[in-house]
Amino acid sequence: MIKIPVEVSARHLHLSQKDLETVFGIGYQLKKKKDLSQPSDFAAEEFLNLKNGNKIIKGVRVVGPIRKGTQVEISKTDAFYLGINPPVKLSGDIDGTPGITLIGPKGEINLEKGLIIAERHIHCATDEAKKLKLKKGVEVSVKIESERPVTFHNIKIRIRDDYKFCLHIDTDEGNAAGINKIGEGVLIIPAEAEI
Repeated sequence: MIKIPVEVSARHLHLSQKDLETVFGIGYQLKKKKDLSQPSDFAAEEFLNLKNGNKIIKGVRVVGPIRKGTQVEISKTDAFYLGINPPVKLSGDIDGTPGITLIGPKGEINLEKGLIIAERHIHCATDEAKKLKLKKGVEVSVKIESERPVTFHNIKIRIRDDYKFCLHIDTDEGNAAGINKIGEGVLIIPAEAEI
């Protein structure tokens, strides 16, 4: 049995340097609040508001470091509230996605694209992927044994040398499984997914 840590990722956004400076001011740099579980990622002290029409979600955390393109990750529940229907996509894939308005202390941006519901995924270091006989992009399942047991399917593997082994799900999925922020699951690897 292969156990895997499970982390619930709340709504958040990643900013390009250009967009960061638009909402916080020229030359602005993100201030790190705390490191996140994946190497180089950190929760910043900064927050922005999201707006679509007359609907606003306040206080959405910025996650660093700066990225090439701005991306906003929300849950399906958030999307219902905002009256918008973003696709479920892996982080970084923003082609064909809707935009949203970002409001900061120094300005606002009407994004043309970049709003997604993050697809559940597993981070796995290269060495660990070899040990577990996993390859990038294959789909596995994870069984959550909690007060509200559930099994998540179609989870893609993301591999990088420095990744920390972990399943990332959003708040809707976390609520369904009875996980607040951190939990544990059991990895189920289909025979066809192995190397």
